[in-house]
Amino acid sequence: MKPLADTTPERFIEDFFTSLTESTVRGDAPESVMDRHYTPDVVQISDGVHLDRDRLLAHLRPVRKNVVGWRFDVHEAVADGHRVAARLTLHARTRKGGATATEVHLFGEFTDDGRMRRSHQLTRSLPPVGP
Repeated sequence: MKPLADTTPERFIEDFFTSLTESTVRGDAPESVMDRHYTPDVVQISDGVHLDRDRLLAHLRPVRKNVVGWRFDVHEAVADGHRVAARLTLHARTRKGGATATEVHLFGEFTDDGRMRRSHQLTRSLPPVGP
């Protein structure tokens, strides 16, 4: 991962989620994916659900099995030091479920080396337009 300080906030967020998804889908060891993208003490609150490292790790397995195509459209992002606020849309295709689109509002904190330390995300489903 490229550090946040070395790129724009929009590119950083797009690269972070693209790298995370590519690593997961291509079959990299889940623990290795976690180590590259998250700190050991990561906390993510997604739509009110508290996800620690173990719960995020468990989430990688269904992504690996089900996602066959994706893209991230980052509509806007701002950074202040290690903190990022962004609005993006995840477009995905799954093996059985077809196309999905999810709008994500993200408030996160990242380390100097680009790993996520904590985040709060609010999401909503959108009509899919294809990945």
